[in-house]
Amino acid sequence: MKFLMLVYTDDALLEALPDGEFDRLMHGCISHADELKDEGKLIESQQLEAASTAKSLRIRNGRASVVDGPFAETKEMLGGFNLIEAADMDEALRIAAEFPWAKYGCLELRPVRDFAKVRARVGA
Repeated sequence: MKFLMLVYTDDALLEALPDGEFDRLMHGCISHADELKDEGKLIESQQLEAASTAKSLRIRNGRASVVDGPFAETKEMLGGFNLIEAADMDEALRIAAEFPWAKYGCLELRPVRDFAKVRARVGA
């Protein structure tokens, strides 16, 4: 059985860390992830870009509405994800509009951070 572990963080707490502490924590996290991967317990890990980069798409009565951010109504629950390849946010929104779920909830699109760059930056 596979599980998707969504990691939610409090930006205020992260911003309050002393200089270099976030990178130290990321290094430990990446090292642990590597261990889990070697054990066959971790399939893939990715970071998302900041929520401020997200767009949310809803289609109601045949009309698309795109808003900034991951602002889903509380009655909407996360049910899954699709990892897509797109040239830019506009193309990603066009691809998302082809899925039926925007009619019954909300599709949040957020760029995936280049984790190799993070790994290199923190020396992991």
